[in-house]
Amino acid sequence: MKIKLGPYVRGSQCVQCETVYSREVSFMHCPQCGDTGILDILYDYDLLRQNMPTVETMQQRPFNIWRYKEWLSIPVLDSLSTLHVGGTPLYRSSASLKKWGFETLYIKDEGVNPTGSLKDRASVIAVAHAKSLGQEVVACSSTGNAASSLAGQAARIGLKSVIFVPERAPIGKLNQLLVYGSQVYKVRGNYQATYALSHEAIKTYGWYDRNAAVNPHLVEGKKTVAYEIIEQLGHRDLDWVVVSVGDGCTLAGLYKGFYDWYKLGRLSRIPKLLGVQSEGCAPLYQAWKTKKPLEVAEENTIADSIAVGVPRNARKALNAVEQSHGAWITVTDQAILDATKTLGSHEGIFAEPASSAAFAGLLKARETGIISRAETVVVLHTGNGLKDPESARKAVGDVTQIEADFKAFKKTWKMKE
Repeated sequence: MKIKLGPYVRGSQCVQCETVYSREVSFMHCPQCGDTGILDILYDYDLLRQNMPTVETMQQRPFNIWRYKEWLSIPVLDSLSTLHVGGTPLYRSSASLKKWGFETLYIKDEGVNPTGSLKDRASVIAVAHAKSLGQEVVACSSTGNAASSLAGQAARIGLKSVIFVPERAPIGKLNQLLVYGSQVYKVRGNYQATYALSHEAIKTYGWYDRNAAVNPHLVEGKKTVAYEIIEQLGHRDLDWVVVSVGDGCTLAGLYKGFYDWYKLGRLSRIPKLLGVQSEGCAPLYQAWKTKKPLEVAEENTIADSIAVGVPRNARKALNAVEQSHGAWITVTDQAILDATKTLGSHEGIFAEPASSAAFAGLLKARETGIISRAETVVVLHTGNGLKDPESARKAVGDVTQIEADFKAFKKTWKMKE
């Protein structure tokens, strides 16, 4: 299968053996390293700089992912009508200084993407690329968000989707998959077993592989969230970006986006990245802390979307934190549930546990001094809480039930703080 590339791609480089390949080479991972040879897309920044659209030209374009077509690794088909991905709001926190001690805190709300998560940025690239290659079936393994985003995006442009999910996948995400018409397989096992099964099926039947950890083009879709943040801040400097981490692809995408615009002169410095993992599944944190090779971790956390015991994009994620001079942090499941309630009651944002983990990590980083009061921070809200209603109930408890009688109401009435 010939891999079609965008006009400014000059090739790719294996993050493991560091071999560089030209743009004429047709594969998605390093042939010398096999499945562990994750590729990083390389761009001709000099050529891109010469042909780069001006800020004024950019402002005339629709605010969605295709606004950044010059910076993407795949050719963009003008005739392709996809769901509207990107162009998500960046809110300045209304409660940050009084409640949490941040002078300048922003929340990037990726939960308003069409299927409810940041994963739409990767999946719309996947289906567009599959379509350009003449593929009819797209597939992936996922704990939920990547799967539901792929299913929705595929349905929009007439592709079939085959999805493998581990047995712990929340009902909200499973319902999304079925509504979108995907062929879904719930695997008796964890994410590692689910991924292995999907990998074998994809290789056997020749389906388009949407697994973001091994498909280098999907990081290129995720990086557009960094472009948007910088545009929305008016190209002002930013100190920290905080994100929850499972496979490592979103973190890698953030770094790639900031790196692109730094190389092209639209950013004076790359912000530090804070990777947040759950204490119940923290292989990347442990590798960073101990300076030892990555070890398999248990997948024991309420935050299903980041419960990845064997991160496939570990090297890119660890490099992103190291090269940005950032840090890693872990949070408990209780802190995640508390953050769900806090985000909702103080910012009006309904976050699923994996998204709440980032906010919990932000608060812990402030308490421990990793992030200071005066620094400008963006925290990424990656997924809508409607995807996991059971976890939301655990965070806030049940509603108060009363008889249809004012006296009964009056006995229970008390305004919440």
